[in-house]
Amino acid sequence: MAIRKAGAEPLGELAAFLEPFSQVVRRKESKHALERYTTGLLSDLPRKTASDMGRTLPGTNDQRLQEFLTNTAWEAGEMDRLRITHMLEHASVGDGVLVVDDTGFAKKGIHSVGAARQYSGTLGRVDNCQVLVTAHYVDGVFDWPVTARLYLPESWTKDPARCEKVQVPKETGFQTKGEIALGLIDEGRNAGLEPKAVLADAGYGDQPVFLDGLESRELPYGAAVGVAVRFRLADAVEADPGDPPSPEYSGKGRPRKASTLAERIASLEAKEILDGLPAEAWSQISWREGTKGALVKQCARVRVYRCGLRSKHIASSGWLIGERPLKGHAGDQKQFFVWRLDESSLEELMGLVHVRWVIERFYQDAKGELGLDDYEGRLWPGLHRHMALVMLAHCFLTLRQSYGAAVVGRNPAPPARGFPPRGQKKRGRTQAEGT
Repeated sequence: MAIRKAGAEPLGELAAFLEPFSQVVRRKESKHALERYTTGLLSDLPRKTASDMGRTLPGTNDQRLQEFLTNTAWEAGEMDRLRITHMLEHASVGDGVLVVDDTGFAKKGIHSVGAARQYSGTLGRVDNCQVLVTAHYVDGVFDWPVTARLYLPESWTKDPARCEKVQVPKETGFQTKGEIALGLIDEGRNAGLEPKAVLADAGYGDQPVFLDGLESRELPYGAAVGVAVRFRLADAVEADPGDPPSPEYSGKGRPRKASTLAERIASLEAKEILDGLPAEAWSQISWREGTKGALVKQCARVRVYRCGLRSKHIASSGWLIGERPLKGHAGDQKQFFVWRLDESSLEELMGLVHVRWVIERFYQDAKGELGLDDYEGRLWPGLHRHMALVMLAHCFLTLRQSYGAAVVGRNPAPPARGFPPRGQKKRGRTQAEGT
């Protein structure tokens, strides 16, 4: 049975879009399978598994599509690199950011690669699932997925035979989600992406190794942090004169040991610091229009230094930003730490850290329309190839929405999200209270 959105012949605009990516596969049959699989993802089928698409799409079958995912010689990473290059040329106005996050896919069995009982923010609980870490590009006009990688729990990496059975590459060891995210950022930069900042939620902002990795790469960032994450007030650190020089040791008693900065200046929890700010430090900020009107909160910022394990001092200073609901409104207080974004105003920083909502929309669209969570195979290569093709289909839709049928057009669409480049004010600014 044919479906409304896909016939036996390739859609002309899709065929033109896929042409640069056909170099990833060599054989004519594989190029045809690439077109059929992508067409199936874009179709109105309720489920986008290889078997469902193969039974329904004319000109192919489930065996050919499954073969394309599991046995055909092509690399998902190469497809991603070509796509990033293509999108930078046709769907970027510059001054963009990278958003990192993860999403979960519920699984009933234990044999699919990476499936385990683990926490999924998507499910909101610990359950049997797979977790995918992704990076997403966002600028003032466009947004599109960069690349993705499966999180492999330690229960998998400690079982080489189990990993070999599902074709996990031998060099793949255990990595935290933050370490995976750093690898995805490196892959994007190697393909030509140069983000002005990296954005992340508290699941990554609470990982010192992740923040250390961004700073070692000299990448500015804005990350949500938990209430218990500790900082030192910059005023106290920078005013600290240190211990006076020790007198020359006379050989009697114990030599005097200089106290460390951590011993002299107490670290404080993020919530404690923000709750201690005076009322005049808080101002009313609006950063974008939501579905129910302008998003407005009380916000404040204070200069702080990061703390490491056991409150070790880290010579890394930035802004700790607090966000709380307006008086009489419900909601929780939130905290963000931003690094090397000193030229931005508080309003600009609030707009920036809240750009993370775009990746949530991608997850919703990719799952609801493109079958992101419909892959039923068990193998590492098949899963990552499916993800690469879903992201390819999403990028096609991004270009189609912006340019219509001319998916290789060059005139950017009008701005879609009020995301101001650094130094540029957003229209409709809400003035602080009392001004």
